[in-house]
Amino acid sequence: MKRFFLTLFSVVALLANAGTMPVYLDCSKPIEQRIDDLLPRLTLDEKIAIIHAQSKFSSPGIARLGIPTFWTDDGPHGVRPDVLWDEWEQAGATNDSCVAFPALTCLAATWNPDIARRYGIALGEEARYRGKDMILGPGVNILRTPLGGRNFEYMGEDPYLASAMVVPYVQGLQSQGVAACVKHYALNNNELFRHNTNVIVDERTLHEIYLPAFKAAVQQGHAWGIMGAYNLYKNIHNCHNPYLLNDVLKRDWGFDGVVVSDWGGAHDTEQAIKYGLDMEFGTWTNGLTEGARNAYDNYYLALPYKRLIEQGKFSTKELDDKVRRVLRLFMRTTLQDYRPRGSMCSAEHYATARATACEGIVLLQNRNATLPIDVNATRRVLVVGENAIKMMTVGGGSSSLKVQRESLPLEALRSRLQPLGIEVDYARGYVGDTTGAYNGVTTGQDLVDRRPAQELVREAVEKARQADIVIYYGGLNKSQHQDAEEFDREDYGLPYNQDDLISALAATGCRLVVVNISGNPVAMPWRDAVGAIVQGWMLGSEAGEALADVLTGAANPSGKLPFTWPEKLGDVGAHAMGDYPGTKRADSDIWDEEYCERFYVGYRWVDKAKTRPAFAFGHGLSYTSFKLGKPAMSATAVTAADSITFTVPVTNVGSRAGAEVVQLYIHDVKSSFERPYKELKGFAKIYLEPGQTRNVAITIGRDALSYYDDNQHRWVAEAGKFEALLGTASDKIAHRLTFTLTNP
Repeated sequence: MKRFFLTLFSVVALLANAGTMPVYLDCSKPIEQRIDDLLPRLTLDEKIAIIHAQSKFSSPGIARLGIPTFWTDDGPHGVRPDVLWDEWEQAGATNDSCVAFPALTCLAATWNPDIARRYGIALGEEARYRGKDMILGPGVNILRTPLGGRNFEYMGEDPYLASAMVVPYVQGLQSQGVAACVKHYALNNNELFRHNTNVIVDERTLHEIYLPAFKAAVQQGHAWGIMGAYNLYKNIHNCHNPYLLNDVLKRDWGFDGVVVSDWGGAHDTEQAIKYGLDMEFGTWTNGLTEGARNAYDNYYLALPYKRLIEQGKFSTKELDDKVRRVLRLFMRTTLQDYRPRGSMCSAEHYATARATACEGIVLLQNRNATLPIDVNATRRVLVVGENAIKMMTVGGGSSSLKVQRESLPLEALRSRLQPLGIEVDYARGYVGDTTGAYNGVTTGQDLVDRRPAQELVREAVEKARQADIVIYYGGLNKSQHQDAEEFDREDYGLPYNQDDLISALAATGCRLVVVNISGNPVAMPWRDAVGAIVQGWMLGSEAGEALADVLTGAANPSGKLPFTWPEKLGDVGAHAMGDYPGTKRADSDIWDEEYCERFYVGYRWVDKAKTRPAFAFGHGLSYTSFKLGKPAMSATAVTAADSITFTVPVTNVGSRAGAEVVQLYIHDVKSSFERPYKELKGFAKIYLEPGQTRNVAITIGRDALSYYDDNQHRWVAEAGKFEALLGTASDKIAHRLTFTLTNP
């Protein structure tokens, strides 16, 4: 409210002095005209001020001209709680609890762009209510290795899927007057040594795998912000990288928004001036005891920049471009004529979180119809595992949240089954991280259990022998070296000796369901010994309810994996080629990491190496069955200017309503350039009642047939024969259609 009245006072003063509304405040005028009016009004000090932080999460507006402070906040799964002005400690607010939406791996696993838009809108509404102008998300870095600690915040391994899901998210978020800041641009594919890893990758791989989702966010989603990554490319930090920022982002893609540094990601004033950084944020100050008292003014784009201008080493040309971009951001957010007020913790937001979770949960395995739980034949259910009782919204880094509520799997399952006369017992099984705190937010849970590990296992096994079905909730959590910022996983196996526990449970002969909670694939040496496996992700506020929906059959699972689930690390290109996490230079702290596998990431590597994953990219089962009928295509020969549509009837041949995802992969039969065997280029999710048939149509254009020619520095589509592969997973291709591209 104070912020509102200060701004209002400034505007009233302006109108009184000028006698008429300045053009820059007239929202009926085009944005560029408003910027042209405002830019000459700014002093050098004001220009410098608005391109760097004044606190942990804000940059100053210009009170003299009625421009309010600009507030950012972490996402991308919920609005982070407020911290103190100069410190990471909690501000102690009582109105900053939020709805935690499922992590972005779950969102990608829905394969549903409509859900992504709904998700973005809900997040935008929460941000607006909290007075936030920019959400630092979504993240679209590619899952290159399952050891990546931050993979849970991203959208999987495939550039097309990530592109299709990020665009509606950005559009939904920005429809609420809140800027998206898509991150981390680019090649931030591991957390280990993230501040000093120099990525070595060929230009073709860069453009085909690691840049498409950012490009889609800019050109289709019209994102207003991009966050530079911590790592280096071509030996230059990505927050001021001339090739990535000036050449690709701003020149080739026409990006007209702002490039925001990751916090502390800027390293050099002259590079920041010349090489594309627009707004600098950082971490090294609490205003009192760390850094200088005026530490924000000492940032690279603050007083050091001003001094270079005053010394004549730089003109204001670069500064005015940065300021123009920041003013454009203001016009789109804080200086909009009308911005929705937003809402917090509404029933609609919880419904969105639950719908996203239900659609994203993946039924990986279901032998002998272990699921859904047969309530008519079940009298005793045993729940095992710490993740059944542990809150997962706290921890993991910048996406850690302070939630209004979080439903837990054990409680939710009990509330469903006990009214039906079904006993739900619990055994801890293992003890993992019991701290329950991150950055001043605590769960309030006391998970301490000092019993010996052998006793915990023995209890679980004894109870399992008496149960009709055992539901095991395990996997990872958000502790260091699991699903967490700043840390990569140290191995592919489950922590806390869970593999031995699961094997011991399976040895009892019980009907065993394993619910894996993680944002990453994990080793499953016990896979053939268990009945059902459910990938439960980090599901947010409605985690328990959504999992109960799927386990009991109230919701029919329809999620599909957004990444390949390898049997072992050696089946991953980045590890098979042997350059993760790179090699430390002898004369510095820089690590050179070469992407030796090139564009063979995920299922592309599976096809090349002819390995068999535990579960393929795009895999996901249902409680019903679907059949893809005879497909058709709109033409057998097309030119580069044409599009081609593939149509296939899909029938629900089972007894339950459900959803299937038709996936279209393209195979270039003969190319002068080496290409992956197949690449995802289209998909559609369809909902069907039992016995219902509907046609699915997927249209592609020239871009779906193209590869990036790094000799010509452009996308090329060669004339010749192509195959359209239609199926329901990368390893479940039902139909092949051949067509020809002519006159490309």
